[in-house]
Amino acid sequence: MTLHQTHLPDALPGFHPHRISTARAREAEQHGHRQRVRERFLLAGGDATPESELLELVLFRAIPRREVRTLARRLLETFGDFNGVISASANRLTSVQGVGTSVIQELKIVEAAAQSMARTRVMNRDVLSSWDALLDYCRTKMAHMEREQFRVLFLDRRNRLIADEALQTGTVDHVPVYPREVVKRALELNASALILVHNHPSGDASPSEDDIAMTRKVRQGVDALGLVLHDHLIIGGGGSYSFRSNGLI
Repeated sequence: MTLHQTHLPDALPGFHPHRISTARAREAEQHGHRQRVRERFLLAGGDATPESELLELVLFRAIPRREVRTLARRLLETFGDFNGVISASANRLTSVQGVGTSVIQELKIVEAAAQSMARTRVMNRDVLSSWDALLDYCRTKMAHMEREQFRVLFLDRRNRLIADEALQTGTVDHVPVYPREVVKRALELNASALILVHNHPSGDASPSEDDIAMTRKVRQGVDALGLVLHDHLIIGGGGSYSFRSNGLI
């Protein structure tokens, strides 16, 4: 009986060892980068961490096994800064290459947490003596909105926040305001004072003539009922404007 030697091929068709080694090296490099970013954050803290790395830390959770530096850079280029990224609408985020449902979810979790923390700093406190915290809260909430929104902060007799409500949302450069509705809502909440807040998506917080006229009408309504209008704040991407500080209230 003759034995026939079986010869196995040196490699399977399409099998390329160098490709596997390259992929493994890339994966190891990404893992090392993630570890270094996490370690730097733990040592330096959030204030000393570059925005690009803060964003990467968020993206690590959404995209566990892929390189995220490119996506972080792309998001910052599109929306300007970290706050702009987490505040961007889902529709605008989706338009960025590499952004999917998991990325949007993580970004919106961070946005909700930031707003909750900012709100906690002004709840159950005299907002007039915590003015910087109030401004931070308003900026966190509204500075990067894509449409104008009109909000009212309703306060009790001790100037503590009773409610923060968005009464109207408009277009990119206009929001309708009805002074009668503002006063009506203040009475429903048994509020003693109000602070008006709206945003300018253009970034310029300077008041328009319509803003000034509307504020006067609201003040007339609250004055007639013995309520106090403390201020009207305009929030823009580049800063804020206080009617009271500028002598308009």
